[in-house]
Amino acid sequence: MKNDFKLCPMCGSKNIQNKNDRKWFCPECGFDLYCNVAASVGVLIFDDENNFLFEKRAKEPKKGFWTQPGGFIDADESAEEAVERECREEIGAQVTDIRYIGSYPNTYEYKKITYKTCDMFFTAKLSGSGSLKELAEKLNAQESEVEEVVVQKITSAEQIEELPLAFVSTRNALKDFFKRG
Repeated sequence: MKNDFKLCPMCGSKNIQNKNDRKWFCPECGFDLYCNVAASVGVLIFDDENNFLFEKRAKEPKKGFWTQPGGFIDADESAEEAVERECREEIGAQVTDIRYIGSYPNTYEYKKITYKTCDMFFTAKLSGSGSLKELAEKLNAQESEVEEVVVQKITSAEQIEELPLAFVSTRNALKDFFKRG
């Protein structure tokens, strides 16, 4: 496990131990810290012509690579609520017709800490009128947390391998989306 503790966070003992990469245990004070996965969502937004909306990441991890709107689920928030919030925050849009695709394990390395995640993917449609290309142009004209918004036509599962995607979970979700037709 990369996230090595040197001291127990409760008592300061140097005797903290890792048990099978599943938990940290301190024999001095009995402290247990379980290594649970972080829950996150990803949203595949597409139109009737198989144009998909991607964000080119402006910061680490995976700066410069593509991802989709999404992020970590907040406390007391459902996955579907996180989909709606992330779309509002990242692309300033309301989405409808939210449908579950599947869940995929992933690794998210940030500031020298490795987070194991369970990424839940959904599809969604933009609410209201306007195309993905119009939304991308609008977002690219304003200051944002992403380097660039990209619209990419995808017509086959084979084409997914060529995309500069940041996370394997996105690639797997797209493949499953195309398998299901």
